[in-house]
Amino acid sequence: MKILIVGAGGTLGQAVSDELGARHDIVRAGRSRGDVRVDLRDATSVAAMFRDVGDLDAIICTAGKVPFKPLADLDDADYLEGLQDKLMGQVRLVHAGTPHLRDGGSITLITGILTEQPIVAGACASLVNGAVEAFVRASAIELPRGIRINAVSPTVLEESMGSYGPFFRGFEPVPVKRAALAFSRSVEGRQTGQVYKVW
Repeated sequence: MKILIVGAGGTLGQAVSDELGARHDIVRAGRSRGDVRVDLRDATSVAAMFRDVGDLDAIICTAGKVPFKPLADLDDADYLEGLQDKLMGQVRLVHAGTPHLRDGGSITLITGILTEQPIVAGACASLVNGAVEAFVRASAIELPRGIRINAVSPTVLEESMGSYGPFFRGFEPVPVKRAALAFSRSVEGRQTGQVYKVW
């Protein structure tokens, strides 16, 4: 298969590229590096990326930025940052990418444990993750030509504890390789409308 991975330069994206790259052709996309460049916040950039890469069998997103701030400190700009990047960025991938997917192709988006297990300073992330998961379930019943869509919801990664550990006290991190397996399950399986939890 020919698989586009958006966010391939990140910790999770690299692991997903390694996992699926053993069996498939990978096209890596990112804001600052990769085979193609893309800014998920910009619909024109997303459309240009798909024109550049051509037909695909699968689209994967491992990217998406949200602010981590106490609820009292969040303002409209903070919420809009998360909504424009992680939520609408992935929505743009689905809308712009569907015409470029071959029949029976798949889309796999990224959410996270904060959908169901909130933390202090994680309100924006919980909001965005929940919206992405609802979008996946709704899109699954309308996508054409047998195209499937799922999401992967990992907990904090072992490799990211240096940055995110203080936010996730008491959470058991998972190795990034384990999280990457869920993307293989989505791409190489047959289910749709699912959220694969890696907790």
